[in-house]
Amino acid sequence: MMKNFIKKVVIVGGGTAGWIAAALLSKLMGNALTIELVESDAIGTIGVGEATIPPIRHLNEALGIDEADFMRETGATIKLAIKFEGWHRPGQDYFHAFGAVGQDFAFCPFHHFWLRAQQTNIHSELWDYNLNYQCIQANKFAPVSTKDPNLEVPYAYHFDASRYALYLRRYAEQRGVKRVEGMVEQVQRDTTSGDIAQLILKDGTVLAGDLFLDCSGLRGLLIHETLGTAFEDWSHWLPCDRAVAVPSEPLTAALAYTRSIAHPMGWQWRIPLQHRNGNGLVYSSRHCSDDEAAHQLLTQLDSTATDEPRLIRFTTGRRVENWRHNVVAIGLSSGFLEPLESTSIHLIQSAVVRLLKLFSRQRIEPATVAEYNRQSALELEQIRDFIILHYHANQRVNDPFWDELRHMKIPNSLAQKIHLFQQTGALFKTQDELFVESSWLQVLIGQGVVPQDYHPMADQVTEAQLRSLLNNMKKIKQAPLQQMLDYREFLARINNK
Repeated sequence: MMKNFIKKVVIVGGGTAGWIAAALLSKLMGNALTIELVESDAIGTIGVGEATIPPIRHLNEALGIDEADFMRETGATIKLAIKFEGWHRPGQDYFHAFGAVGQDFAFCPFHHFWLRAQQTNIHSELWDYNLNYQCIQANKFAPVSTKDPNLEVPYAYHFDASRYALYLRRYAEQRGVKRVEGMVEQVQRDTTSGDIAQLILKDGTVLAGDLFLDCSGLRGLLIHETLGTAFEDWSHWLPCDRAVAVPSEPLTAALAYTRSIAHPMGWQWRIPLQHRNGNGLVYSSRHCSDDEAAHQLLTQLDSTATDEPRLIRFTTGRRVENWRHNVVAIGLSSGFLEPLESTSIHLIQSAVVRLLKLFSRQRIEPATVAEYNRQSALELEQIRDFIILHYHANQRVNDPFWDELRHMKIPNSLAQKIHLFQQTGALFKTQDELFVESSWLQVLIGQGVVPQDYHPMADQVTEAQLRSLLNNMKKIKQAPLQQMLDYREFLARINNK
């Protein structure tokens, strides 16, 4: 391990991962660090992570980025939810919308009252009590400022990831980050400690550093090719190993949600930007050829393709150590989870924030590395379980791909969560878990996992009171719509600011 002060950070690779790291480090530690980023224009980026989740707003706020400027520069639209089409059964859809479902009571979440209502023939949709869903149905949106979490409208963005990387590059360079154009040809290690000592580029440039961030994508130039860090393969739970992506012309009216459409061999994303539509098909190569996948994607577009389909190969899983020696893997070099719940950019963000919180002024301590790796592993495993749930809890009978997933053995952590919910309706967020109870609730109910029972506190109201409670809750959730803009008008105002 290093014994000197950490004064210089070298970031290997640009793209979204490299420039998020450079932007945050330069904003929050620019006076204490020299930051250099090496990338080559000759190396492309995957760049299909165009849908995000609400914590992206915290990142932009921490950087002091103006929302209207950011949206114009990246072609961004608002994201309120994901619509899952055909995941439970063909022809059956549901939403995973951001924000609270109903309003929880002391010691008893709202959904237990809703579950009791279903058993007493008081029927309603779970999503009637979610404000984001109501916004989608009314095609309205406006940022809501409120101290009541039940009336918040949490939102994220659809945006052009390549444009976002360029936007952050300008931001970081203005704050002193030095970009070095070139390709790494050789990595030299300290013969005593095994740490990375310096990089030698093809043109002979030498880049020395104290801490190296590996943002080189799936290749993992430092963490994998140089340090040989082991990889934990999760493809037995998540067998999709390829994606084909293509942009298409923008929709006439942009949607405020991502579409996730189940297919016999995987699923398709549709992401509406202002200047284009993002499209892709994630699939298992054991159940579909690359040519079949490309054909399936091109025949299922909402608008005309503007480029040729691009193939991406991957293996789902994670590095056993995301921090090893003086190298921290960030982004795809640290592991891969398919973009089903739009977590790719968030995992970059959380990795950099985790590094900042654990950053040592002097030396890298083994305890710091161990804690970083512990938190990284837990975060990815929790998200992994949430994604597996979508696949496993399906009723797409007689589709070999889906039959296989429905009958597979799942992680114990997920099996216990599903079993508890099936028996009692209970849901609990574990420590630092990204997806909260309302997210799990919507996916479980949407996938047809219905509890056998509900909490006895829900029996403390009469049937008449229960009807009144549900009716009033729906009205409360719909009330903010009166003050909102038509979604298209909101986007127009953003562009005219």
